[in-house]
This record gives sequence, C-alpha cells and structure tokens, in this order.
Amino acid sequence: MSTTTETTAPAEPSAFGGRLLIGATGAGAVALLPAYISALRAHFTGTVTVFMTHTATRFLPPHTVALFADRVVTGESADTWPRDNHVSLAAEHDLVTVLPATAHTLSAVATGAAPHLLAATVLQATAPVVFFPVMSAEMWGTAAVRRNIAQLRADGHEIVDPVRGSRYDVGLGTFVEGPLPVPPPRFVAEVRTRMEARTRQAAPAAA
Repeated sequence: MSTTTETTAPAEPSAFGGRLLIGATGAGAVALLPAYISALRAHFTGTVTVFMTHTATRFLPPHTVALFADRVVTGESADTWPRDNHVSLAAEHDLVTVLPATAHTLSAVATGAAPHLLAATVLQATAPVVFFPVMSAEMWGTAAVRRNIAQLRADGHEIVDPVRGSRYDVGLGTFVEGPLPVPPPRFVAEVRTRMEARTRQAAPAAA
C-alpha cells in the first residue's frame, strides 16, 4: 500500500492598505523606484503618492513615475502650491518613506532645515517617517553622516540601513563594494510592518 503525502503551499501574504508617501531624492538609485512601486503593488491596496525633489527629476522623469504611482508631486509649479504644500502632504498620509535618502536630505531633516518641500513635509509629519539611505561607502562612513543618522533616530525617525554588495558606481565607471539600496521585497516588508501597526493602533480608537 502506498501513501501520498500532501504538501501545503506557503500562504500568500495578505493584502494591506494605507496612504503612503514616498519621498524620492536626487541619487542615481532613484532610477530603480518603479521596481519598488511595482513590487509594492503586488500586495498593497492603498494609495501611493511620490514626491520628487528637483534633483530626483533630473535622474527620473516624473511622467515615468506617474505610470506606477497614484499621484506624483514635484512642487515645481506654483499652480500646485495651494494643494501640494507641506501641511497637506503630511496630513494626508499614514506613512512617509524617503527612498532613496541622500546625505543632503538626512542632514536637512536632522538639523531641522527645510531646503526643499520634501524636507519640510518630513518635519511637518506626525505619521512615522522611514529613511532608506543610499550613498557611497566613504560618505556613509563619515562622522557627519553617522552623527545625522544618530540624531534622526534620537528624534524618533527610523533608518533602514543599506545592504552591502557590489554595485556599479556611475561616478567611477566601475563596480565597487559598498552600500546598496535594500531590495524591493525588503522595502515592501518595511512598509507592511508599519502600515499594519498603524491599523492596529487605530482599531481601539475606532471601536
């Protein structure tokens, strides 16, 4: 007599929602942003707004990002200021992520400066803010950047450290070992964890 052993396939991750703001800053890694949003869309049922700094738009056209996001904000047109200001952007979202986060933006928020609308929005936000830094190994290891990272964490913000591996350095024109952006599945997991935590916190208040 033969027996058949049935195997159960791993359960698919459940869908989750919320209102997500992704702040995209001027690093070459911003070109990978569509892949991150695509990975997010596989399970995320909420809305995705992308705010692009001026430098970010030099690396990646906003109309390309608009193919993946529900809304793209650049703040470059005065016509949009009544709608797309730091107060409304901060109030309308449950989670703020900065991907990629440059040393310039980390420094701005750590010191309370607002050189662009994204930094002002982060400073205004009462929702959780998560930074995904991307920069060279040399810059990542400097005392100034480490100091800013420590200050951001002390202020209650979250930093997801980059992973380490081989990447193509556009400045050097060769492959180097150094910090890499976290892979898209890790980004999705970080967003899920915080959105679901926020939903659980809101449930008792709603009841």
